Amino acid sequence: MNLALCLLLAVAAGTPHLVCLDPARVADGKARLTPADPALGRLRREADKALALTPPSVMNKTRMPPSGDKHDYLSLGTYAWPDPAKPDGLPWINRDGEVNPESRIGADHDPLVQMAGAVTSLALAWYYTGHEPYADKAVAFLRVWFLDEATRMNPHLNFAQGVPGKWTGSGTGIIDTTALVPMVDALGLIEGAPAYTPTVHDALATWFGDYYRWMRTSHNGRNEERAANNHGTWYRVQAAAFALFAGQRDEARALVEGAKPLLASHIEPDGRQPLELRRTKSYTYSVYNLNAWFSLAQIGRNLDVDLYNYRTDDGRCLRVALDYLAPYLADPTSWKDKQIETVRVPDQTLASLLRQAALVYGEPRYEAMLAPLAKELAPARLQLLWPAANEAHQP
Repeated sequence: MNLALCLLLAVAAGTPHLVCLDPARVADGKARLTPADPALGRLRREADKALALTPPSVMNKTRMPPSGDKHDYLSLGTYAWPDPAKPDGLPWINRDGEVNPESRIGADHDPLVQMAGAVTSLALAWYYTGHEPYADKAVAFLRVWFLDEATRMNPHLNFAQGVPGKWTGSGTGIIDTTALVPMVDALGLIEGAPAYTPTVHDALATWFGDYYRWMRTSHNGRNEERAANNHGTWYRVQAAAFALFAGQRDEARALVEGAKPLLASHIEPDGRQPLELRRTKSYTYSVYNLNAWFSLAQIGRNLDVDLYNYRTDDGRCLRVALDYLAPYLADPTSWKDKQIETVRVPDQTLASLLRQAALVYGEPRYEAMLAPLAKELAPARLQLLWPAANEAHQP
């Protein structure tokens, strides 16, 4: 079956059930898609690469969790390093913004990211093309990581981002599963595929329901919920997304509504994010945290909670934070605060937030900021997930 016919059949699948995306926008974008679209071409190449991968499992790691059960997820602190002043290097010390390559060896962080990225790409590719091998492979990844008794991950992160000599796991490790948030949206896109049966969906909903309960009741989960910076924001995004996927709509709604009082401590009236500006990668973390807030706002919109337009009495809101960052889209080198990591141009996360804002607020100037980078952004995934407005679908 040629791609053009697959696209016509895929359009018939209707409006998907999504979490952090606008279902009507995604469906509208698919209806306008053509086989020659650069973003579709890049997506298909990524999905084709995923077809050749062996689905990873938590059982493949070489480090053993303190529990002695390889089904338990294990990772080490990303920025933790051996202390050069100690003969044995213990306890490891923090070097903010500097990734320790040793933290990735023999652990579950990178396989988790690989799995979630592959499932997301494959599910998107199936949704936009109707090519069944993409969905079949996505479900194969899901079965190995979440469902099969011999290989599945237990639904908790008791041993995430441990620091040798300090602790075996911490609440900060919950940031590891942010990769599962776009994957949950991908599962909404794959619902019509023959391989994604109701049995598979129900089993995954059970897994995410169990993980959500662990997040809400465990010591590590409660600590992360109280985190004042991006960790607390992404905790709330994850909890709301997973609760919604597991069918707990009221709890997801409460999580978004409960975020409103927190916004004042994250965003200044001039748009600065002081807790992120303290970091050694202050630009990166400012965009990262705002991305979490916009994700939470879209979850809220899908649940009739308006976080996009929420504003404190002194003017703190998502738009003012975006306006503070927007001038750095084309020239991040002009950023004045500490940034030890080079920022790629264009920053596709910030570009996606500008497109999202253009659509949500009906504000043309945000779209105008993207225009000079149209060529570079043409293959970007934002063109599929947040397609530009047309006359038939205005905000």
